[in-house]
Amino acid sequence: MSIRLRPGTVPTVLAVVGVLVLAAVIAIGVTHLGFLRSGHRSAFVAWTLIAWTVFAASVLALRFVPARLATRIVLVGAVVVGIAALVGPPNTSTDSARYAWDGIVQHAGVSPYAHTPQSTALTALRPDWLFPQKVDGTCTPLEPRYHGLGDGASGHCVAINRPDVPTIYPPMAELWFALVRAFVPATAQYMPFQVAGLLVSLGVTVGLLLVLRRTGRPTWWAALWAWSPLVAAEAVTNSHVDVLGAALATAGVVLVAFGRPIWGGIALGAATATKLIPAVTYPAVLGRRRSWWAVPVGIAVFGLLYVPYVVSTGWDVLGYLPGYLSEEGYDDGSRFALVSMVVPGDAGTIVVGLAVLVAAVLAWRLSDPARPWSGEVLMIGVTFLAVTPRYPWYVLLLIPFVVLSGRWEWLSLGLAIALRGVWPNVHAYRGWLLAAVAVVLVVTLVRTQRADWARWRDRLLGRRPDHSGSAVSSRRDRPGAPVDRPAAPGDR
Repeated sequence: MSIRLRPGTVPTVLAVVGVLVLAAVIAIGVTHLGFLRSGHRSAFVAWTLIAWTVFAASVLALRFVPARLATRIVLVGAVVVGIAALVGPPNTSTDSARYAWDGIVQHAGVSPYAHTPQSTALTALRPDWLFPQKVDGTCTPLEPRYHGLGDGASGHCVAINRPDVPTIYPPMAELWFALVRAFVPATAQYMPFQVAGLLVSLGVTVGLLLVLRRTGRPTWWAALWAWSPLVAAEAVTNSHVDVLGAALATAGVVLVAFGRPIWGGIALGAATATKLIPAVTYPAVLGRRRSWWAVPVGIAVFGLLYVPYVVSTGWDVLGYLPGYLSEEGYDDGSRFALVSMVVPGDAGTIVVGLAVLVAAVLAWRLSDPARPWSGEVLMIGVTFLAVTPRYPWYVLLLIPFVVLSGRWEWLSLGLAIALRGVWPNVHAYRGWLLAAVAVVLVVTLVRTQRADWARWRDRLLGRRPDHSGSAVSSRRDRPGAPVDRPAAPGDR
């Protein structure tokens, strides 16, 4: 007697099993690998590759799941993967220790820009979990999560990196830190930010599902965010504030695209005041005349968010940001892994600036104003290739637009940056980046049809095809004129 399975049963089972295996891989890594240190980087590389492989296989299976089930599986999978990422403390970064300290300080009525964590003026605010006592006069037994505070052999260790400088985070990030810490005592450790990161991540998942439905695209694409090992690691386990910036930037772009430039500008301004990098999302949404309102509104929101801190601290609100940019090699070009291969030194900074400018013009001119997702992927992706960030949490900004555009090939760039995060070798990083560039170029060339090239050419030149097929000059936002919406790769 043969058993006949319903169509879609096998891929459904594979997708469910796949996401459960992915959650197990993430949980094992968080609980068993410990905190990242030089002695076992190879284990983190292996874990990253295994997680990404299971992730890719699970999403591929989900692609063939009946539409009525896909949304539910995406949501349940997001919760399962997120809970798995909660089972241990941060494992590759201590940034959330600084978040906690900034929140604690603010609740004591002190500006986070006014003092360094090392300052004795705030000694009374120090919780033991952030500033444990040294063991026999040293922090060696507590490394690598903790290091010396610089107060002598009988002093303390600290989990905060760069404790001798003030915070670098913009005001929206600081408000977020204060908000999360408002509901917990100073003794609460990393869990509050991890739970907050999970809630924001789940909110992004729900938002992506709603936009995908509205634009008529399959909802399984949302799994590229909801099940991503990078999102689980950086938004939840390590709870980077970049997840808030990505959420606000995505909301802002969606609102502008759907004809709400004022609200979109508010969200984009808040995103930029969380981490400055979301400012690169502006060019792709400016295809309509009314969309330009997002720019002054965003700038105004950005400035207004600084006002309370400027009043209390003065121009010290810049904190250690200028020093951080110099330390990271942005000022002399040493940071740029790809550009420095061809143009080393200060000239590399100019090349990077030009590359980002060209990407901005292309994103502005080529993006469909109603669906600017591919333009956002181009803008963010080229920016990342130019500045080559060392930290994988920056990629949180890219992934939502990969979901909305269908430009899955750009996730290879996310994997390259994720590998750099656990194996900081510049030569290996260059190889991973070049491999990502090859994937993006090959997939784009295979996907793109001749008609697409023609439409993009016409859009760059400010023309649109007339009914006879010839191109005529046009102003895209002429009152009453229909909006020309050429299909960008991945928007079909």
